[in-house]
Amino acid sequence: NTLPSLYSGEGAVISPERYYVVVCGLLGGSESSSPSNTAAPFDGPNFPHTTYEDNIRLQHALCRHLGVRQLHAYVGFSMGGQQAYHAAALFPDFAQRVVVLAGSARTSGHNWSFLEGPKAALVNSVDWHDGRYTRPVRRGTRAFARVYSTWALSQAWFRQRCWEQLGFADLPAYLEAWWSGMGDAHDLLCLLWTWQHGDITAYHPEDGGDLAKALARIEARVLLVPSRTDMYFPPEDSEEEVKHLRRGELRVIESVWGHLAGGGNGTEEDTHFIQEQVGRWLET
Repeated sequence: NTLPSLYSGEGAVISPERYYVVVCGLLGGSESSSPSNTAAPFDGPNFPHTTYEDNIRLQHALCRHLGVRQLHAYVGFSMGGQQAYHAAALFPDFAQRVVVLAGSARTSGHNWSFLEGPKAALVNSVDWHDGRYTRPVRRGTRAFARVYSTWALSQAWFRQRCWEQLGFADLPAYLEAWWSGMGDAHDLLCLLWTWQHGDITAYHPEDGGDLAKALARIEARVLLVPSRTDMYFPPEDSEEEVKHLRRGELRVIESVWGHLAGGGNGTEEDTHFIQEQVGRWLET
């Protein structure tokens, strides 16, 4: 869940020539164990809910199996950024540095509510069949993607007709090319559940859900890189989080490309800024 521009191509700062790089697929993301690729009886609607804790414990076990006892850095974008926070909270000595690209320590109420929108579009589609479908849920996943699309960008992106920068003559052409489907329906819902339940305070129930206390427990050096116009993980949330981190720093991507900017899908300037900040963090 890290963006490819960091570890491949021109300007890569996490080069395999310099670092050992481990990239893990998220449970439910169609690459790792997911509803769509798990054998019966745990396939499809029978696949269990998975949490960030499940993912981080598996990743930690994998690293130990590979002989890795400590990470120089854990870097993640979006849900990967949330995983980075969870790694730092669950295993304090595991990662020396953490980079959270457009993510948060706890999924906000606004973020949770947004996710209910694409979920409702999917599960109310005619081809959903109460989750017992035998053919791909094309209408449902298309509806999911269209609801998702507007939130992924920003109002300024639409005002400035940024789809033209991608070579599209109009907005419908862009939506058709980029937002007409997003994978298996059950996989999407699995990821959505994980995202909605992201909360690092779960590891210390004695704190009563106090996020400030959970953040203060983190020992790793944490770099927060939100996008100025991200409607999922707005910079205001990061500004509040960094106040409570022992060794935290905030660098905002000044971009109209919303959440997508944090994943390297904004402008070249956006991506260069991310590369510069992450490269600096790895060196300090």
